[in-house]
Amino acid sequence: MSTADHAGTSMRSVSGSSSEPTRSLSRPDSGANVPADAAPNGSSNPATAPQGPAPAARGTGRRVRLTVSRVDPWSAMKMSFLLSVALGIAGVVMVAVLWTILAGMGVFEQVNGLVGQIIQDGENTFDIMDFLGFGRVISLAIVVGVIDVILMTALATLAAFLYNVSSSLVGGLQLTLTDD
Repeated sequence: MSTADHAGTSMRSVSGSSSEPTRSLSRPDSGANVPADAAPNGSSNPATAPQGPAPAARGTGRRVRLTVSRVDPWSAMKMSFLLSVALGIAGVVMVAVLWTILAGMGVFEQVNGLVGQIIQDGENTFDIMDFLGFGRVISLAIVVGVIDVILMTALATLAAFLYNVSSSLVGGLQLTLTDD
């Protein structure tokens, strides 16, 4: 048995001039090599050859166990900055929409009337819009949003550094992922 036969490939001469590699299979009953594209009944048409066993039903999927051993502080800072900016903008928009809804429902006028009945001072009238005007509320929401961006970015970066230190001590966070 040659090394070509042992590896499962053999050289076959076509018209005696050139050779092309073919894949061969050996039959346990005859010991002869048969080309892989030949059908068991002797015909070489793969359409008439009987098909192999049906593919097995798909299982539950493979499971992979991974460990998060390090978090890059620079990427944590960039992501937390972008997310906190988005939350800050959403907070300002939310405050503006809430103020508009409350003004449209007449809540501020009702509060003015209620406080006016309690104080009963004719010279000094109370107006809640001096304290809760739209400009003041939006500017306060913007200031809170900017402070939120600074604090969330700093805390996320610090958390990435602390995670790296603690994961070097205990090995990191282990995750099990499954493939559907």
